[in-house]
Amino acid sequence: MFLTDANVFIEAKNRYYDFDICPGFWDWMDAQVPGQKVCSITPVYDELADGGDSLAQWIKDRKNDGRFLKVDDAAAQKLFAHVATTVQAGAFKPEAKAEFLAGADPWLVAKARAIGATVVTQEKFQAGALRRVPLPNICQAFDVPYIDTFELLKQGAAKFKMAA
Repeated sequence: MFLTDANVFIEAKNRYYDFDICPGFWDWMDAQVPGQKVCSITPVYDELADGGDSLAQWIKDRKNDGRFLKVDDAAAQKLFAHVATTVQAGAFKPEAKAEFLAGADPWLVAKARAIGATVVTQEKFQAGALRRVPLPNICQAFDVPYIDTFELLKQGAAKFKMAA
């Protein structure tokens, strides 16, 4: 199972897979839901649904289709506390810690660790980061595998064909 970060949706919409340019990407994402191959979490839903754009509407239309997993289970809650403690103990600047802990990213790590999922994010690991808390850094600290959107598409054998 893969859990997607908000930036996967945002980058897809704003760049490579805009709804008008590559509707196949969005169809592929929808096709992954029944088997829960590619999902996300409710905090990511909350971040994206507030956008007020076409992506926010797309997300809202899929609120109850099973792709946004809850994070209220005991395992995710316990792991979130451990993630928060680890981030607070890190060398990151206080504002970076606060920003990271206020968003969906710590929940992604906790839920992925709890269910054995891989995180999908466009962020990159940054050794020695202080001004922000990169999601891959925390994934690595908790032995949670992470990949980017392109690797997800490769592993998922996605194929997008041009319309004539």
